[in-house]
Amino acid sequence: MKDLLRLLAEDASGSELARAAGDDPEARDLALRIRAGMDASKKREAELSALVDVARELASARDPGSVLDTIVHRARTLIGTDVAYLTLYDPEQGDTYMRATDGSVSAAFQQLRLPLGAGLGGLVAETYKPYWTTDYPSDCRFRHTSPIDDAVGEEGLVAILGTPLIVDGAFVGVLFASNRTARPFSRAEVSLLGSLAALAAVTIVQVRAAAETAAALEQLSVAHTGVEHAAAAHDRFAEIVLSGGDVDAIAAALAELLDVWVVLVDALGNELAAAGRVVRRRAVEVGAASDSGRLTWTGDSWTVAATAKGERLGALVIGGVAELSAADQRIVERAAVVTALVLLFRRQAAEQSQRAQADILADALSGSADPRALTDRLRLLDHARRVPTQLVVAVCRGDHSGVLARLSAPLEERLVLVGPYAGDLVLLLALPDAKSGAQALTDVARRCGVTVAVTGPAAWGQPLVDAYQQGLRLLTTMVRLGKSGQSVAPNDLGVAGLVGAPEVDVAAHIAHVLGPVSDYDEQRGTDLVGTLEAYFAAGQSPTRAATALHIHPNTVQQRLDRVTALLGDGWQQPERALDVQVALRLLRTLHG
Repeated sequence: MKDLLRLLAEDASGSELARAAGDDPEARDLALRIRAGMDASKKREAELSALVDVARELASARDPGSVLDTIVHRARTLIGTDVAYLTLYDPEQGDTYMRATDGSVSAAFQQLRLPLGAGLGGLVAETYKPYWTTDYPSDCRFRHTSPIDDAVGEEGLVAILGTPLIVDGAFVGVLFASNRTARPFSRAEVSLLGSLAALAAVTIVQVRAAAETAAALEQLSVAHTGVEHAAAAHDRFAEIVLSGGDVDAIAAALAELLDVWVVLVDALGNELAAAGRVVRRRAVEVGAASDSGRLTWTGDSWTVAATAKGERLGALVIGGVAELSAADQRIVERAAVVTALVLLFRRQAAEQSQRAQADILADALSGSADPRALTDRLRLLDHARRVPTQLVVAVCRGDHSGVLARLSAPLEERLVLVGPYAGDLVLLLALPDAKSGAQALTDVARRCGVTVAVTGPAAWGQPLVDAYQQGLRLLTTMVRLGKSGQSVAPNDLGVAGLVGAPEVDVAAHIAHVLGPVSDYDEQRGTDLVGTLEAYFAAGQSPTRAATALHIHPNTVQQRLDRVTALLGDGWQQPERALDVQVALRLLRTLHG
């Protein structure tokens, strides 16, 4: 056995382990299973590391053609297939066309066009869902056409996996990995290619934004003595955009180039960035800027709108100078164009992240994905964040448009995933228990008028799905009890919460209802629990309870007053009294 352990520590092969086990089949099987688990773990780690490398490689790419070539080459390498290729959508012809290949040898295949719905790729393009097949030529699920089958046959492809590229909510193309021999594609490989497609989609957005910005900056030219100044501005803005700079850098560059102060505000007039010696802060009326994109004088400063796709995203306000030359005015106006593009891209990146979160959340709550694949995808969204193993589920029903804006900073830091699902807003939180989550969301529920059910904590996979389903049942119970606009955990509903739960932790429920009283008895050697039992058995009559306990009625009343101090006012009201009686009965049953 020591030899086997030593070989495992030295990363020995399966054949070496089998020889070392000798005639002990149990030891051999155990060693090989451990070896297989280690290999699988290394493979997952290598795939995740490869995706991080791909993200870095794509982030450094500037040319659209090289980006697509990098994507297909990486797809072929990661999935381990003979060929990888990518098609792009042609909105004018309503089909997709081959744009990049790696490992292809057929000229006809490299020039192939796929109508929507035709072949495997056409079905991916039509449904926006991944499809894969072990043997495409004989697979009847797909609509075969002669041009597609001839090109696939000339290339010699048999097994094909395709996944859609979605950019800014719109279909852009399909990424494929294929083999010239029959081979199955595992769900892990489908998920891996999907993760690569998500990275590719974000990169395509970035490259397109950079290309649009470069095109806009190319227009920065003047036909007078300010040519060198305009060229310096052009180079400065281009450097900022291509290096991934934000609006702060644009404002600082503009302030330095023109020796002015600059304030950038959003569409509501909220300040986003400032540079230069701003003499005084003031509210900026974005509507004062012209829709034409021209610089206008507004009393004591210059204002120009930052507009993209016909939408006003904000405005640049320039001060500290009464006059600007024609060349300087053009520089400010072009700076507004660059600013609008950066703001638009920042919003698109945020929306892309939200969509990615919503996709992961949907897979997590439906139970349709492997838990390890889900956590790997979540790590790709935020490399700095540790993914917790246990999560609290909060389901918000009602108009939840203002929920996220009202989350407290500590609660926002505990937010792991959030998104709409089945008409509700679902939050997955890194909290120790459902009770703390319900308390933290109480103010949000009240101010937003939403009903919040909090369950868990639960591990990724089926336990998380079960916690979400329990939350739905809890919401139904809350509505029936007239508790809309509140935030509760299962134990907060007393007996009603027990009815709605698929499994009941009796000890936890008793502690939730009677914990302060039981703790008091244990610490002081009293019997308040016994007094409560006698009190309810006597029909809530202190006098009859005193007779049953053989003590004075005043003593019973003093004990009941102590219970009130421990449980709070209202425990004798019908609803709370029922919860206390059920907890007493459960406690007696639990302890005999």
